[in-house]
Amino acid sequence: MLVPLMNATFTPPLTAGPTRMTTRKALLARAAAGLALALAAGCATPGPLHRYAFAPEQPERVADLGPAGAGEVPSLVARGERVAGLAYDPFTDHLFLRLAPGNRIRVVDRPARRLKRELELPEAGAGGDLAVRPRNGHLFLLDGPGGGVAEHTRFGRPVGRFPLEGVSGEPRGLAFDAARDELLVLAADGRTVSRHDLAGRRRGEFRLAVAADGSLACDAETGEVHAVLADGAGEVGVFGPDGARRGTWNAGGPGAMIDLGPRSFLRVF
Repeated sequence: MLVPLMNATFTPPLTAGPTRMTTRKALLARAAAGLALALAAGCATPGPLHRYAFAPEQPERVADLGPAGAGEVPSLVARGERVAGLAYDPFTDHLFLRLAPGNRIRVVDRPARRLKRELELPEAGAGGDLAVRPRNGHLFLLDGPGGGVAEHTRFGRPVGRFPLEGVSGEPRGLAFDAARDELLVLAADGRTVSRHDLAGRRRGEFRLAVAADGSLACDAETGEVHAVLADGAGEVGVFGPDGARRGTWNAGGPGAMIDLGPRSFLRVF
């Protein structure tokens, strides 16, 4: 476009400001879009992996075992209450303690070390282990002796219930694999771990080299499964995707419940 000569001296100041502003707006828009994408995808910025363990012999705390050493978080479990399952959500940095018989969940804000909320699940049956899907915060709970799973939102609203294909008897453990977006189920035999989609359809299985009895957890980055062993001493076996044992760690005593998760740098409240 031709510009009259009388306006030529004014062209730089008229265009430089808007150009800088446009560039700044573009950068801010990109940053906002990136943050929105991360939030929509349900993925927090990952940090170091932490292991969480609740042992009935020490009911006042949840052990926090990280790279820097051991710590603890108050469980807020009252006298006479029994914990049936433990889960950790790295997206919100919250711990979920399922109280027996299984229709209440106590949510503990780990960094604040205080109660976040109490969930009443009137439609949930008796059950033990539970798992969290970080992408949307949905809770999956073992529900009754028939091998079913109940799904709820992070605020306790029921979403549905589905059977686990090929699982007979009462499963012993449940975990969520965030990398593959699937559930892992420890069967009643304590050795078979099956993989299921979020409708319960079976995707595959493997057998643990050592029998487990209870709580199950998954390290999505490595594909390793952590399971409380059947020896009753609180030992946790670390198993590869082929079921071979790669190591052990101690969860604090008999009947322990565990979960894993990266310590997030980005939280959603």
